[in-house]
Amino acid sequence: MSKASGPHEAQGGRGAQLKHTGLRPGWTTGACATAATTAAYTALLTGDFPDPVTITLPKGQTPAFALAAEERTDTYAMAGIVKDAGDDPDVTHGALVRSTVRRLPPGSGVVFKAGPGVGTVTRPGLPLDVGEPAINPVPRQLMRDHVARVAAEHGGSGDVEITVSVDHGEEIARSTWNPRLGILGGLSILGTTGIVVPYSCSAWIDSIRRGVDVARAAGRTHVAGCTGSTSEKTVVAEHGLPEDALLDMGDFAGAVLKYVRRHPVDRLTICGGFAKLSKLAAGHLDLHSARSQVDKGFLAELARRGGASDSLAARVAAANTGLEALRLCEAAAVPLGDLVARAARDEALAVLRGAPVAVDVICIDRAGAVVGRSEAA
Repeated sequence: MSKASGPHEAQGGRGAQLKHTGLRPGWTTGACATAATTAAYTALLTGDFPDPVTITLPKGQTPAFALAAEERTDTYAMAGIVKDAGDDPDVTHGALVRSTVRRLPPGSGVVFKAGPGVGTVTRPGLPLDVGEPAINPVPRQLMRDHVARVAAEHGGSGDVEITVSVDHGEEIARSTWNPRLGILGGLSILGTTGIVVPYSCSAWIDSIRRGVDVARAAGRTHVAGCTGSTSEKTVVAEHGLPEDALLDMGDFAGAVLKYVRRHPVDRLTICGGFAKLSKLAAGHLDLHSARSQVDKGFLAELARRGGASDSLAARVAAANTGLEALRLCEAAAVPLGDLVARAARDEALAVLRGAPVAVDVICIDRAGAVVGRSEAA
């Protein structure tokens, strides 16, 4: 399905952690939508659907997907892919993700639309404008890249309308946070790597412990707990850490801190999305959305400490998302990102209970830009 892992992954880092869990990874809705789009546009230009259809993910993997549905007329082509989430208990596992591709006049570019079962953004604070289909930025770019590739191979203009839909998506979305976030009408098309990391508390926490052990055995004195691949890239850019010093902690901040407390290293960097790390700052050690929420009241209090007016604090408390709260404070020159990073560092130090480990925290936005940091203490 995907390219074989390199030999370095047997030693440490994210790849070794994934392997250690023994769980089968799956594919995101974004990867499925990209594969469906690639098949549909190929059929629109050539008359034939590639089956299976192969795509290239952001990190170079080349999975192949079997088609579960296909339809073609003179004006459009539709392909459907059943999402396989691997061993992850994902509510979208088994959902049929469809992409309908229509030609547009030259110069139109790529236009995205939400079909049945895909939501529409109705509130600010998300990485998409209000009124846009809930197809996240990375899947959009992945689809654009594959449309351009197919156009170059088969003589197309690359000007298309892509309508993504998910069978029964509106019903499935009731089991997600979409309605509370103001994403109405269905699911979001998500994924930054295209791969679903299997979620198992015991297996993943065990893999974190093995990651610390490997780093210590290699003589690493500085390790980083990262919430995902984007934060890993940030840490590497900031500190130049090798792969075996990177711990894929996911949502399990507490697991990293408690194990490092018993097996210290000189320095621990914690890096992750602003919203997730605001949960750590508020005292939560499990950052999963099912077990902890972004506390906008807590963010409002931090903003006040940073000089926010009462009216700004009230707007922060009423924000739709943590990202919206951050942007409100940035516009008013209130350093909410730094305040969250410092509070998260202090919470981490409290969990470490005096262990000889210096901690610093880096908060990033969805694009990987640093929006807050604390000094090591």
